[in-house]
Amino acid sequence: MVDFPLLSLMTFLPVAGALIILMIRGDEEIVKQNSKHMALYTSLFTLAFALFMYTRFDGSSAEFQFVEQGGWLKPLGINYHVGVDGISVFFVLLSAFLTPVCILSAWDAVKVRVKEFMVAFLLLESFMIGTFIALDAVLFYVFFEGVLIPMFLIIGVWGGPRRVYSAYKFFLYTLLGSVLMLVGLLALYAHTGTTDIPTLMESSVAPHLQYWLWLAFFASFAVKMPMWPVHTWLPDAHVEAPTAGSVILAGVLLKMGGYGFLRFSLPMLPEASAYFADFVFALSVIAIVYTSLIALVQEDMKKLIAYSSVAHMGFVTIGIFTATTQGIEGSIFQMLSHGLISGALFLCVGVVYDRMHTREIERYGGIVKNMPKYATVFMILMLGSVGLPGTSGFVGEFLVLLGVFQVNTLVAALAATGVILGAAYMLILYRRVVFGPRVNDDALSMPDLSQRELGLLVPIVLLVLWLGVFPGVVTEKIGPSVDKLITEYNAKLNAAAIVETSEAGDVQGAGE
Repeated sequence: MVDFPLLSLMTFLPVAGALIILMIRGDEEIVKQNSKHMALYTSLFTLAFALFMYTRFDGSSAEFQFVEQGGWLKPLGINYHVGVDGISVFFVLLSAFLTPVCILSAWDAVKVRVKEFMVAFLLLESFMIGTFIALDAVLFYVFFEGVLIPMFLIIGVWGGPRRVYSAYKFFLYTLLGSVLMLVGLLALYAHTGTTDIPTLMESSVAPHLQYWLWLAFFASFAVKMPMWPVHTWLPDAHVEAPTAGSVILAGVLLKMGGYGFLRFSLPMLPEASAYFADFVFALSVIAIVYTSLIALVQEDMKKLIAYSSVAHMGFVTIGIFTATTQGIEGSIFQMLSHGLISGALFLCVGVVYDRMHTREIERYGGIVKNMPKYATVFMILMLGSVGLPGTSGFVGEFLVLLGVFQVNTLVAALAATGVILGAAYMLILYRRVVFGPRVNDDALSMPDLSQRELGLLVPIVLLVLWLGVFPGVVTEKIGPSVDKLITEYNAKLNAAAIVETSEAGDVQGAGE
């Protein structure tokens, strides 16, 4: 353990960096360069703190670690309470890792309002880390919603031709779901008298209230994932967002919905979670099959990867609501793996877009001749997305399918079709772009990956392969927290079943 406020330092260091950038004055070119360097150094320091946290994290414990607690809204009993366990520690790492990657990817790509772009990204990092460490429901809500503001600006100011439409669609969809979540939090506070997440996890909520609360939380988390049919904002947001925005959106923001299910729905509302599990399975299977079929006919590279994200998130929601060790561990692993692979795939699209200024698949072809390094990196990431054994994508999907097979074989069989369809659309994309027929000379005159681009993509590729070969690095640390979650979930369900049986017996006795 450490004797200084490590988590608060990681959360608010990017805010301090953003404030310093706002104070930078001088010649426009100097302001641009200083803003970029300040943002990069701030994000790298945050990553260093995140790695330090990881090295000091005790993977054998299921308890919250690095806990900090202090008064915030004292009259209401709402505190500033943060900490990490096995479920959240890797999401904090993922957020801290992808932020400097995004800043470097935008180094030359963003040419207007560079200072403001870097401020938005640092604020986004602060809100992302805050979401994963919050142990108070109100604090979680503040960070969870705070993410919307910088992301809205990143899409709306630095996006493509339809950026304003996409930004508003993203904002309204996610805000509408979150308003219902706020109502749910208020009802939970009124019922239990606390917003402390560990306390709420141990509290019992009346069954009739659980169902309504579960639907309120589901509205927010389902949009954030996003689940079918509230996924339509995602392809638009991805297509119009700048490359860095797409990377962080796919890499971290989509994971907040899954994290919410693990932190709120399962431990706090177990009876409702068990009751609605089949409903979630149905929506997830539709998402996997339907969005995979849509991905097959896409002509825009970004849209194809965006639809594949919806399909991959379908595996996550299935895994979470199996309430099995393999299913939940698989869903967490799948989220981490998807964060790396999908983020890197968007970087790959950004590489060719910067050279040709088009994302149309048919405009490319045969680039393996002039971009062999790019073709190799793209191939490994594509195979990771498909779930090839030896990559991190395989581990997550395999564990989820193993978990759901124990619960519902039909759902497992239908979900497995997503693996086949995923292989089809990713292989078609790769074949057309890398090995396809020569369609124009511009594509064949593109230079291969620069040193900066290699420096961004190679570490992610190595991580994807490393986690595929040594998944225990993640599963051993998340295992105790997942076991605790499932044990408490089953204990609450058993207690509820005993109460229900005794009440039924009392009713029958009174009738006689």
